Amino acid sequence: MTTTARGERQYRQYCGLAAALDTVGERWTLLIVRELLLGPRRYTELLADLPGIGTNLLADRLKKLGAAGIVERSATGTGHAYRLGPLGEQLREPVLALSKWGIGLLGEPSADMVTRPHWALLAVQSMADASRLPAVAETYEFQVDAETFHLTVDRGALTTARGPAEAPALSIRTDATTFVRIGAGALGPFEALATGKLTFSGDPDAVVRCSTVLGLMARPEQMVRERLRRF
Repeated sequence: MTTTARGERQYRQYCGLAAALDTVGERWTLLIVRELLLGPRRYTELLADLPGIGTNLLADRLKKLGAAGIVERSATGTGHAYRLGPLGEQLREPVLALSKWGIGLLGEPSADMVTRPHWALLAVQSMADASRLPAVAETYEFQVDAETFHLTVDRGALTTARGPAEAPALSIRTDATTFVRIGAGALGPFEALATGKLTFSGDPDAVVRCSTVLGLMARPEQMVRERLRRF
């Protein structure tokens, strides 16, 4: 690895992965991209949802991402906001794939770890696969702390959106930490239900279908349905 005149370290390898890491491989960079995957954010919002980054480091990373064409700065009615540019949008699938891969590495959170409700939406986007139930067409609503979003599967197609759903087949309520723990396999959904950390309303069979779409279905369906009807 070599250092440029500006003090930036580069691999100097004629390889796509090396070129990508030269651009977005620095600490915090992909987490900034993660925050912008859900839409434009103000500087203060980014700073609040990236605890530990520091204002100078955030400014430096945004400047570099802007120079690379990954992030754009636009004026709003109350100042400025940052959003992903066309090149940054191309990072959506790679970042979601990394998120899905990383969920499997999570265990129990330590006391100094933080989470944010909107990260649950990104977790759903990374985990969901409508092709697991190609004949199903319905919507699942998630209320995670103060964040509400929904997932719609429509015969193999999948969309997610922020806000409540009009007529969800299933509505799930929980907190951000519990949601991520379930996704990581650190907490079973039945345990979360039994302790009141997760509640739901709607068709119990929709829980099975939603769990299947999210890749959480590990038990035989009939056993799951029987246990769900106890809640």
